Amino acid sequence: MSIPEVGDPAPDFTLPGMIVRDGTHTDDEYALSAEIGRTLVLAFYPGDATPVCTAQLCSYQEELDDFGDLGAVVWGVSPQALDSHEAFARDSSLTFPLLSDTTGDVIRAYGLQAPGIGLRRSVFVIGPDGVVRWRHVGLVGLRFPKAETIRAQIELLVA
Repeated sequence: MSIPEVGDPAPDFTLPGMIVRDGTHTDDEYALSAEIGRTLVLAFYPGDATPVCTAQLCSYQEELDDFGDLGAVVWGVSPQALDSHEAFARDSSLTFPLLSDTTGDVIRAYGLQAPGIGLRRSVFVIGPDGVVRWRHVGLVGLRFPKAETIRAQIELLVA
């Protein structure tokens, strides 16, 4: 599949995910279609507890309240299982959902598969209408968009 362009409908999906809040771990199903009406920051990352992924997701955690104030939610997506996500969330104090795409179906639907590295580190801002409004797709995966950059894109949607 090809990478969705800005202005394209975001490929719908449902994935298992987990969240840790106030020390309590909760598993759930997360469906993109259930977020229609809200802005969604969808952050694809290669691996739990790796240095770059930890820096990336922790930077988004630091801005989580600001994203929420703008009506946006953040989901992380990677190919690891939920138990790996739980350990990562606890160790890094992440309080937003981490979704598990162990089959790679969603990664392929977004055109993010990359030989040798699994997936391209990428971030999509999906508008309340389910349309891709902004995207950053990494070539190698060592760089990620800063939270301030993403926040600025969300602000454009709510202005």
